[in-house]
Amino acid sequence: MNKVSGSFRDPSGFLFEDSGSLLRQVNRSYRNEYDLLVGSGLYEVLKKKGMLIPHRELDGHAGLTDEAYKIIQPERIPFISYPYEWSFTQLQDAALMTLNIQKIALDHGMSLKDASAYNIQFHNGKPVFIDSLSFERYEEGRPWVAYGQFCRHFLAPLALMSYSDVRLSRLLQIHLDGLPLDMVSAMLPWRTRFSFSLLIHIHLHAASQKKYKNKPGAAKKASISKNRLHSLIVGLKLAAERLRIRGQHTEWANYYTFTNYSDASFNHKKKVLSSMLKNSEPDVVWDLGANTGIFSQIAADMGARCIAFDIDSLAVDAGYRFIKKNKTSNLLPLVIDLTNPSPGIGWNHNERMSLKHRNLPDTVLALALIHHLAISDNIPLEMIARFMHDICSNLIIEFVPKSDSQVQKLLASRKDVFPEYHEEGFRKAFEKYFEILEVVRVDESDRTLFRMRKR
Repeated sequence: MNKVSGSFRDPSGFLFEDSGSLLRQVNRSYRNEYDLLVGSGLYEVLKKKGMLIPHRELDGHAGLTDEAYKIIQPERIPFISYPYEWSFTQLQDAALMTLNIQKIALDHGMSLKDASAYNIQFHNGKPVFIDSLSFERYEEGRPWVAYGQFCRHFLAPLALMSYSDVRLSRLLQIHLDGLPLDMVSAMLPWRTRFSFSLLIHIHLHAASQKKYKNKPGAAKKASISKNRLHSLIVGLKLAAERLRIRGQHTEWANYYTFTNYSDASFNHKKKVLSSMLKNSEPDVVWDLGANTGIFSQIAADMGARCIAFDIDSLAVDAGYRFIKKNKTSNLLPLVIDLTNPSPGIGWNHNERMSLKHRNLPDTVLALALIHHLAISDNIPLEMIARFMHDICSNLIIEFVPKSDSQVQKLLASRKDVFPEYHEEGFRKAFEKYFEILEVVRVDESDRTLFRMRKR
């Protein structure tokens, strides 16, 4: 039995692995709160609404330490993602989920003691709260202790993404307990001070923190009634809901609108991909450079669990809004820069897992990607092949030659220093690590699809 590396900060309990099962130990110090969570009906309500990950109690199961009160087995999340990998709408939905849970908790005599974005995961196509030990008994007159954390983890990054640049969500990777409000207040445009919610919850909140920073006990917490607490939650919810991505454009968000594919070649590519996926019989697919996820959807429609990665936040956001609208449960779009993927970070580099240390796929799609890696990012073909070999057994990859108009655009502003970038060089690099099973030229294009199996 081994404790999960990122589960150590909460004295109420922790996650651990036992013979391949993920379990959570509830410590005796949390006994009263856990019993209230179950006894008040809050757990059942949240579970039925799909807002809290369900669990079952394991009677008689030994704990990892002698502090154990209960051992519970939560439903396992197949792929763990982090807030700095989410698009704007994903972070917004996670914020609204947190506030809705707090509102329901208050109605059951409980309150969230923390509002960390890491308590949310995306599961079956939507956000779900995963920490059953985040609830405490509500005390009349006590302010919401997680208010500041909610502002740092959700409202502040959403405001920056809305008013400045969606790419600023990556700041969450540096600030694991949310964005410092004084920093966000300084970065936001002056006009945000005319937004009542942002003025109160970010600008004045930041000023208050600065004022009382070196004066312990000077900022006494005023009593707040449950009605006022409900009003606070409603106000935060309205603030988060009203934020929008404002007039931002990125290079690849409209990629398929301006691509050089004809309708015939685009449809042929989808048909070939569908056939290759059937031959691969995938269970878990990673679509690298997925853009809005058009081709990821083909894998998802076949029943595979698919993670769609792209560097472009707006493209990922469009993909997420599409699966949300269509209630697609087995496709998760994420913002990932493949040349600089999420590393292992936090305490001892293990609190948040690197991309390669999460559940790896059996099949990878790498469509319209290799020219970006090899030419835009100067990554040798052999290194790309070795990376693909490290993460999957089956690979469906598209080779885009220099004659392609998209590659010509990449070479227009730089010297061609890529003598090995041709189909023969591509085959040589990849055949070292993979057996090539299928090769199909895409109609009305110079592009070729390859299906390969790991050697």
